[in-house]
Amino acid sequence: MKKKIYIESFILILLGSFSSLSLPPFNYIIINFLTFSFFYILLIKLLETSKNKKLFFIYGWLFGLGYFTSNLYWISISLTFDESFKFLIPLTIVLVPAFLALFYGLASFVFLILKPRKNLSSFFLFSLVFGTVEFTRGIILTGFPWNLIVYSFSNQIEILGIISIIGTYSLNLFCISLFASPSFFILRDSKKEIIVCILFFITTLSFYVFGSQRAEKFNNTEANKLNYKMRIISSNISIDRFYKNTDPISVIDDLIKISSPKKNEKTIFIWPEGILPDISKDELKEYKFLFQSKFDENHLLSLGINDIKKVGQTIKYFNSFTVYDHNLEILNSYNKVNLVPFGEFLPFEKTLSLLGLKTITNNYQSYSRGKKRNIIDLNKPNFSVRLLPLICYEIIYTGNISKIRDFDLIVNISEDGWFGHSIGPHQHFVHSAYRAIESGKYVLRSANNGISAVVNPLGVVEKKIALDQSGFVDLLETKKIKPTIFSKYGNKIFIIIILMYIFLIFSFNRTKNE
Repeated sequence: MKKKIYIESFILILLGSFSSLSLPPFNYIIINFLTFSFFYILLIKLLETSKNKKLFFIYGWLFGLGYFTSNLYWISISLTFDESFKFLIPLTIVLVPAFLALFYGLASFVFLILKPRKNLSSFFLFSLVFGTVEFTRGIILTGFPWNLIVYSFSNQIEILGIISIIGTYSLNLFCISLFASPSFFILRDSKKEIIVCILFFITTLSFYVFGSQRAEKFNNTEANKLNYKMRIISSNISIDRFYKNTDPISVIDDLIKISSPKKNEKTIFIWPEGILPDISKDELKEYKFLFQSKFDENHLLSLGINDIKKVGQTIKYFNSFTVYDHNLEILNSYNKVNLVPFGEFLPFEKTLSLLGLKTITNNYQSYSRGKKRNIIDLNKPNFSVRLLPLICYEIIYTGNISKIRDFDLIVNISEDGWFGHSIGPHQHFVHSAYRAIESGKYVLRSANNGISAVVNPLGVVEKKIALDQSGFVDLLETKKIKPTIFSKYGNKIFIIIILMYIFLIFSFNRTKNE
C-alpha cells in the first residue's frame, strides 16, 4: 500500500507539472485532457481503496505542488537583483508553490467530505469544488488569480469570446469539467457519462461559433479614427537602475528617443511603470529642460511614477499612474490599489522588518494603498478620452477592475524586468486579452522589459512589441461594441453557474442507474 502511495504521489507531481505546459507561452492545451482526467481518476480510485482523509488532501496538494512549482519558478528571479534577498531564493522556489498548492489540497479534501459517488454527480462535484476554490484563491489574502487553468485557452480567441458573457472564473469552472470529462471512458457506469463528455465538446464548439460570429460582427464595424495618437512605449531599461544609482537623465533621454515625438502631431505618450529611478511625481518638473525641445502643446505624457505624501508625521509612498501636459504640469493621477505582497508591501511589516526583511521593489518602506481606482478623465482642447489605469499586477483581477464602466480605454503599465528571461512576462501579458474581452474595451499595454501591445475588445493583439525589443505602437482608431454582459454583472454570473452545477449534482444524485 505504501509503495502504491509513493508511486501515485510521484505521478501526481508529474501530472501537475505537465499541466503547466498548457499555459503561455507553450499552450499545449491537449495535455490537460490527460492530466486532469488522470488526476480525477486517482481521486476516485483512492475513494475505493482508502478511508484515510489526509491522503485526499495530500494528493490534491501534490498535484498543485507540481503545477505551481513548474509555472511560478520565475518569482525567485525577482530576488536575484538585491544581494540581501538571495538567501530567500530556495525558500521562494518551494514555499510559494507549497502555499498555493494548499488550495488544491483543500479542494480534494472537500471533495471527499461531501461524499461523492463514482458517477455524474461526483464528476460535477469535483469540477464545482475545484472551480470554487480557484475563485477563493483569487480573493483571499489580497488574492493571486495567476495561472487559472482557463489561461491554457489563450490561443483560442474565438472560444474565449464567451467570457464577455460569463467571465473568466465561469469558463475556468467549465474548463475543469471539460478536461476531466475523458475520464468517463475509464470510469463510466453507463452510456450517459459518454454522452455528457460529448456534450462538453459540443458546448465548446458552440462557444467557438459564438466567438466567431462576434468577431465577424466586430470586424465589419466601421472604425472611428481618433484625432490624436495613443503611443504605447516599450523599453528595455535594466532593472538595475533601482540598485546602482542610475542617472535618471539618461533614462529620460532614452525614453524620449523611443517615443519619437513630432511637433504639431497630437499624441498621448504612455510610458511603463516605475520607469524613472529616484524621481517622484512632483519632482519630474525639475527635468523639464529635457522635454522642451521635443514636446509641445500637442503632447501629453503618462507614466508610472512614485507619489510621496506626508500625512501628519508619516511619509507615505504610492505607486502612481500620472498624466502630465507638455510643461510637466500634473493633469490627473491614480494611486495603485492592488499591491503585490512582498514586492510592494511587506505584510506584518513592523515584525518582519526586525528580521531584516523588506520590500523587493524599493529600499525605503512599503507602498501605501490607493483609496480607489479612479478614471483618468482627460478633457482638454486637443484631447478627450477617459482612461482606466491598471498598474502591473492589477490586470490579473477578473471582475474587479472597476465599478465604473463609463471609460474609453484600459491602460496597463508594467515593469516585467522582475521576471527576467522566463515564462513570467508571457503569463503576465495574456491577462490583457481576458480583461479586454470581459470589458469590451481596448487594452493598451506599456511594459519595460516585457511585452507591449494594443489588444482589441475581442482579445486580438492588433499591434505588438515583442519581449526584449524597444519601440512604440500607435492606436489610431477604435471600434466600439456594446457593453458586455460580464461588464454589467461581473462575478455575479459565476454564482449563477455555481447554482447550475449544484442543480446538476442533486439531479444526478436522484437518478437511478445513471
